[in-house]
Amino acid sequence: MYVLHSQEICCSTQAGKDQKVQISAALKQTLKKRPHKCTITQMKCITRQTSLPIFRRSPDMTKSPMTKSEQLLRIDDHDFTMRPAFGGPPIPVGVDVQVESLDTISEADMDFTMTLYLRHYWKDERLSFPSTNNQSMTFDSRLVKKIWVPDMFFVHSKRSFIHDTTTDNLMLRVYPDGNVLYSLRVTVTAMCNMDLSRFPLDTQTCSLEIESYAYTDDDLMLYWKKGNESLNTDDKISLSQFLIQKFHTTTKLAFYSSTGWYNRLYIHFTLRRHVFFFLLQTYFPATLMVMLSWVSFWIDRRAVPARVPLGITTVLTMSTIITGVNAAMPRVSYIKAVDIYLWVSFVFVFLSVIEYAAVNYLTTVQERRERKLRNQLPCTCGIANPDGDMMMTTCFSDVDPSTAGMYGMPENGARQERILAQLTLADSQRTSRVKTPRGYVNVWIDTHAIDKYSRVIFPAAYTLFNIIYWSIYC
Repeated sequence: MYVLHSQEICCSTQAGKDQKVQISAALKQTLKKRPHKCTITQMKCITRQTSLPIFRRSPDMTKSPMTKSEQLLRIDDHDFTMRPAFGGPPIPVGVDVQVESLDTISEADMDFTMTLYLRHYWKDERLSFPSTNNQSMTFDSRLVKKIWVPDMFFVHSKRSFIHDTTTDNLMLRVYPDGNVLYSLRVTVTAMCNMDLSRFPLDTQTCSLEIESYAYTDDDLMLYWKKGNESLNTDDKISLSQFLIQKFHTTTKLAFYSSTGWYNRLYIHFTLRRHVFFFLLQTYFPATLMVMLSWVSFWIDRRAVPARVPLGITTVLTMSTIITGVNAAMPRVSYIKAVDIYLWVSFVFVFLSVIEYAAVNYLTTVQERRERKLRNQLPCTCGIANPDGDMMMTTCFSDVDPSTAGMYGMPENGARQERILAQLTLADSQRTSRVKTPRGYVNVWIDTHAIDKYSRVIFPAAYTLFNIIYWSIYC
């Protein structure tokens, strides 16, 4: 666009006042559109020949299409849509990573979140520039959009972003010989295939994979710039549930059937889970519930309101612990180590309830048999039994009172009930001709023996299970 300059419009005030001012119609129209500090009456020295030189392009240096640095790098002289040395051998691109933080590791989603500095090193002779002191030039994200940079992406990533506070966290450093350093700060959430068969006594290895999206190994060769030393970590990195054991790097080739072979860089890190949290929240409560269920073995079997609620309470508590642990875990199809411990503990608690059910049932059967014997006993009190001479004395002397459980009977009547029951048995043996001198043993079952054996068997079996469990998984 043409503008009217002040040197061509305004004349010296010393010019003659009688000179006629002649302004063309085009000049008047321009002055109306672009008013100037010099009015028409102040213009004294404009001739008819100034109509053409008045309109010309303004040299606005602030609106130059190229900055000085871009002119030095000759940005417009090359096509940066193509990689360096296009058509030649693959360009080597070195990579190093500094891990800033390892944020979260989720077993439910089977992923991890990491913040890192990703740096690329390559040589692009198109960016070389003359320099007397061999100093590099550093740029921000505005120049990155105008040159070629490697098109890296994170394989198996779910979410990732480049930090942009307060500006895009990108840095480009160009050296006089064309070597380029490209660095960016990125947070990525990537997938981690975890094996939870030993959870929570497990050790997990997760990997972050870096690869070029468009360039195969024929065009771009990715490699770790300094081998295993290319991976640096912050000493302050720590996780609440895991202990970071080590970081290491590897390089492999990845094949895609439709596009070809690609160089892929791996960042592996090994994590060991802290088990103390689960000892406090899972293992200790489960063990205490099992031990609490053993208390019923020392409670009298006739105290039904005491033993039944105790067994039901421990069973429900174990169910709550199992549900709480599995609520925060993925629905895997295999059994985890914590599942084995909790379900075996649940079985022990459940068996303690079944043990009392057996004791109560056998006690009921014993009472029924005692009642049946009393109903069948003839009323022969004070009458001699001619056929049963010496039977009363023999039966009385053979009976051991400590082996007969007298559930529901008073102590003063225990001796008499045993005598009458054995008399009836002896009479029935004589009439039926059954030659079994120990026939009364099948009637008198000591139900206390089940509780006595349970007091030893249950703790011993659970202790053995713990020894085997911790020796396998620790």
